[in-house]
Amino acid sequence: MAGGLNFRPPAFQGPSGSCAPTTCHNQLAETLIRTFEANLGKRRADLDEDLKVLAAGRPDFKILRGMAHLLTNGSSTFEAGGDVEPSLVRERVFELAQAHPPSRLRRDLVLEQAARSLSVERPLSAEDVAAALYADLPDQQTLVAFDPPEPQALIERWDLAQAQGVLYRAYSLILTARPNEPARYKQLLKYTRFFGLMLTVEGDPVHGFTLTLDGPTSLFGGTTRYGLALSKFLPALLHVTKWDLTATLKPRRDLAWVDPKDEEWQFGLTSEDGYVSHYPEPKEYDSALESGFSERFAKLETPWRLEREVDLVPVPGGVILPDFRLAHEDGRSVLVEIVGYWRPEYLRKKFDLLRKSGRTDVIVCVSERLNLERAGVDPSDFDERLVWFKGILNPREVLAMAERLTTKPFSTG
Repeated sequence: MAGGLNFRPPAFQGPSGSCAPTTCHNQLAETLIRTFEANLGKRRADLDEDLKVLAAGRPDFKILRGMAHLLTNGSSTFEAGGDVEPSLVRERVFELAQAHPPSRLRRDLVLEQAARSLSVERPLSAEDVAAALYADLPDQQTLVAFDPPEPQALIERWDLAQAQGVLYRAYSLILTARPNEPARYKQLLKYTRFFGLMLTVEGDPVHGFTLTLDGPTSLFGGTTRYGLALSKFLPALLHVTKWDLTATLKPRRDLAWVDPKDEEWQFGLTSEDGYVSHYPEPKEYDSALESGFSERFAKLETPWRLEREVDLVPVPGGVILPDFRLAHEDGRSVLVEIVGYWRPEYLRKKFDLLRKSGRTDVIVCVSERLNLERAGVDPSDFDERLVWFKGILNPREVLAMAERLTTKPFSTG
C-alpha cells in the first residue's frame, strides 16, 4: 500500500504558542542570526552552548537546530584561534613533558617553557599555549567570519532543506518538464550530469519531457552518496519553470504518524509550490565559445536569425540539447551544435548521441584543438555538415553550411 506525503512543514509556534506562524518564523530566524553575530571571535563551543540555552523548552527546537545547522555550514567560517599552529604547540609541549615527572607543577613548568620557546613573532604566555593546544578541534575553533542572510532567506533555505531530506530517502523519481523555456531544460540536464544522476529521457517539445531518475535505495545496497546527490539536485530544478516531480520512498517507521500498513510513500512537488533556490541563476551562455559566436553573428546582415531557445531532441539513451537554431526568413532552419570541450568521455557521448538521433539537420562545429582520434571518435559520419574551427568559430562558415544543407532534403529523425 502506498501512502501520500504532503510534505510542506506545518506552521510552528514559539514557546508561548501565541504568535502567528509568519511572525514566529521571522522571530526565530532573527534570534538565531543575532546569536551567531554575538559569537563572532568566540569558540564554537561557546556558540553551541548559547544555542543549547536558546533551544531549551521550545516546542520548535528541531526547527531551531535545523536553521542553526544551515547558518553554521553556509554562513560561518571557523578557524583555529591564536597565532601559533596547534600541531606545533602540541609537538613542543609533549617533547618538553618527557623531561619532567608527573605533577601539577610539571604542567605549569612545561607550559611556561613552551611559551618561551614558541615566542618568535610575539611574546606568548603559558595561558596562550594552553589555549592553543587543541584550538584546531571543531568545538575549540573560533568563529572568525559570519555572513548573515536575511531572515526570510534563512526560512526559505530551511524550508527547502526539508524537501531535500525527503529526496535523500527516495528510490525512484519521475520528473515531468512541461513545454516551456528550453534553455532552462538544458541547464537542468547539465545539473543531472554534474551530480552524477542516472536517468532516461522520453518525450518531445510539444508534449513535454519525462525524466526518470533512479534514487539512492534503488541501487544495490543503497548509497548515501547518491542520495545526497539527488537532494542537491532539487535546488537546480527550481530554476526550471513548469514541472511536476513524484518521488517514491520507503517510510520511516520511527515516526508516530506513519501508518504501519504503508509500504511506500509518494512525495510530490511542483514548480508552483513556492520553494526558493539558493543556487545562482543559470548563465545565458554555457561557454565563451557560444557567447563569442553569438556576438559575431549579431554584426552580420543576413536573412538568417540565430535563436538561443532550442527544443530538446530526445534520442535513445539520452537527449541532445543543441546550442542554437538558425532560422531563415523563408522558413528554412537548421540546428547548430558547438563541440569545444576536450574530455574523451564527453566527446564519445556527444558524437554517439548525434549519430543515434538520425538527424541530418544538425551542423556540428568542432574545434581543431580537440584530439578526436585519441578520444576514439570518428567524425566521418558528419563530414557533409562538419565545420572545423581554430580559435574562434566564424559565423559566415556556419551560414554557408546552413545554405548547403537546406538546399537538399534532410532527415529530422
